[in-house]
Formats: sequence, C-alpha cells, structure tokens
Amino acid sequence: MKRSTHRDALTQAWESAFGHPLPRYVQAQLVEHAVGWHRQMQENLLWRGSAGRRRLRRLLQGDTRTELTPGMMLVREWQGEVFHVLVLPKGFELNGRVFKSLSAIARHITGTAWSGPLFFGVDL
Repeated sequence: MKRSTHRDALTQAWESAFGHPLPRYVQAQLVEHAVGWHRQMQENLLWRGSAGRRRLRRLLQGDTRTELTPGMMLVREWQGEVFHVLVLPKGFELNGRVFKSLSAIARHITGTAWSGPLFFGVDL
C-alpha cells in the first residue's frame, strides 16, 4: 500500500511540474530526480518560464551560445587593467558610459576594431 501511495504522489508531482501525464514505465527514482531538478530550475530566474524553456532547448540541441540578459556583468582584463561591463536592456555600460554594442566597447578599450563578443569571450 505504501508503495502505491508514493507512486501516486510522484505521479501528481510529475504532472504538476511538467504539465502532462507521467509516462507509464518510468522508474520512481527517475521521477524523483526529474521533479527535484524541475523545482531547482524554478528557483533560479534564468531557468523560469518560456525563457528557461528556450535556454534548455538550445542546450539540448548543442547550442552553447551565451544569452546576455540585463544585469549580467562581463569582465575582461586588457593590458593589466580589468574592465567590468554591465549588460543593460538596451546596450552596455562601462564606467558609467552607455555603449550600443560590445564591439564599440572593445574598440574603446583597445583602440582597434574588435569583435565585441570575441573580445569578451561570449558566443552570441
């Protein structure tokens, strides 16, 4: 009886987390791990909602591009100086100055034309 009650609870937790019925022959331990993983992801803002689903889909497809989100901080050392760039909703901020692109910041820092994503080590 106890095992059946546990399975019923796991089935409910799965359906609540993933929005569809639990596949018929999935082991209880896998369901526990999947539901636990889902709870952890929902606690992390980067993985919530549709943005999180898109990010997960890209990862599962092998796409390792970095999605820059407002509030992220990019750090780059150049010729002994460390630069901190804040990602804004529309642009990037370096030392209180707003730039339209990472390439503009890379050009500002180095004095030469650079790919901003390459300079900061992000694959967009």
